[in-house]
Amino acid sequence: MKLQEITPATGSRVFHEVARGVYAGDPNWIAPLDMDVEAVFDPGKNGAFKQGEAIRWVLRDDAGRAAGRIAAFVDLEKAKRKDPAEGGIGFFECPDDPAAAALMFDAAKEWLAARGVEAMDGSVNFGANFNHWGVLVEGFMPQGYGMPYNKPYYAGLFEGYGFREYFRQFSYHKNLAEPFPERMVKFAEHTIKKRTYEFRHYEKKRANRYIADLVEVLNRTWADYMEDYQPVTPEEIGRIIKSAGPVIEEEFVWFAYKDGRPIGVVVTFPDVNQVLARFDGRLNLWKTFRFLRLLKGKTITRNRVFLAGVIPEFQNSNVIGPLFLHFVRAVEARPHYREIELSWVGDYNPRMRKIYEQIGGVHKKTHVTYRYLFDRGRPFVRFTNEGGNSALRKDAVGKGA
Repeated sequence: MKLQEITPATGSRVFHEVARGVYAGDPNWIAPLDMDVEAVFDPGKNGAFKQGEAIRWVLRDDAGRAAGRIAAFVDLEKAKRKDPAEGGIGFFECPDDPAAAALMFDAAKEWLAARGVEAMDGSVNFGANFNHWGVLVEGFMPQGYGMPYNKPYYAGLFEGYGFREYFRQFSYHKNLAEPFPERMVKFAEHTIKKRTYEFRHYEKKRANRYIADLVEVLNRTWADYMEDYQPVTPEEIGRIIKSAGPVIEEEFVWFAYKDGRPIGVVVTFPDVNQVLARFDGRLNLWKTFRFLRLLKGKTITRNRVFLAGVIPEFQNSNVIGPLFLHFVRAVEARPHYREIELSWVGDYNPRMRKIYEQIGGVHKKTHVTYRYLFDRGRPFVRFTNEGGNSALRKDAVGKGA
């Protein structure tokens, strides 16, 4: 077995074909769009390249067939500020072969170490954490758009190499045939009637304004959970919103305001994976027309909540309830939607997990973000939010091994 780096000379098509080979015949796998994956590795489309680097390889078996793949990446400025300095691996695909996995993990570790990295997280994204993030360990079913799917043996490949759980990611499903808890609805309605806060949905004609509001809420909210959180920019969010333009329902994205200042948001999109399953990750001009026609044909029955958050000083003010109620009423007005997927929420965020459960969400899937320490004698530190803003604690198990 040997590794082949993906370069302009080799082209990237083989990187995508690896995944199609691994999941051939698997009814649960929905191919992500090739162009979406390519955008992650395009410096012109991914702002992470402003202070970062990335590399991709495919694994060739002894017969020369492309059998696996992996990417490694690092935010160089962020790595300097972290202890241990961290990088990431992602887009990992592999046969059920520990030796093949080890060859790819070794290459990623060597490349990252040469850039000052001391810990690698996987499987993660080179960019925002609401897409391409985590190793699926529970709930092997078709995933919502942006949520990764993998074979059940992947966790064993990571753990067999020496990766440890850094944190768990939980996904909840809400069956819309079941009514929302009456107490939650009444409480949210009471908050709305008080008019202490203003609630508005996204409008495409005022996209720049709402993008700026979303950026403000994101940066103030997630900095409270992640000590290494890198602020997003209007340009980054604008690219995401623009790419999602055809599928955005204005009344599925809601903002909360206090005295004109954005303080909370719920962002949801129709789960286009239900349509993309027909296209095997490829869209040409004709397929794009067909895709858009299917979107208008009410073939999507599920929504995915990508983001939900309230800035720290208003997190005890029941702002999140009315945000969800406004969104839910918009979904209920479109009866072809039958389910909401709320994904994902970290095990370090019990507040949001409780909210998802209170609205009737049922835990269906679990992903794991793994971490591997290069210094095998260094104490392993698991991510948690216990004790305040971005707290870390030593895992009771002790040293990384």
